[in-house]
Amino acid sequence: MDIKLSTCFISVDDHDKAIAFYRDVLGLEVRNDVGFEGMRWVTVGSPTQPDVNIVLEPAAADPSTSPADKQALAELMAKGLLRGVIFVTDDVDAAFERISSAGGEVLQEPMDQPYGVRDCAFRDPAGNMLRFNQPRKE
Repeated sequence: MDIKLSTCFISVDDHDKAIAFYRDVLGLEVRNDVGFEGMRWVTVGSPTQPDVNIVLEPAAADPSTSPADKQALAELMAKGLLRGVIFVTDDVDAAFERISSAGGEVLQEPMDQPYGVRDCAFRDPAGNMLRFNQPRKE
């Protein structure tokens, strides 16, 4: 049996800001942009991983979400507590420079971790934590 990741979801509160960040800053491609019942879903992904998708979705994508739950989700998203994604790169320092020079909110500058990677962390425009890992060469 073979199991692979196909799609993951990241909640965003402004799709245009999210597209500008994920496409223009990170270099991901926009694969789909769909609106339905006043909501929007945008699919992005790395050109080098055509079978892995990230869907940028509204925090309350379920139309039956109560106003109180929508407010609670918006507050959690603003704190960066809803989702997190870890990307792998072959040059974490270059990724850090590119993202920070584009105005990315830095959470952690590049550093060597005891679990075998050099990594850094940012928040996307919606507050989601994104980590960028580079496996250390032994």
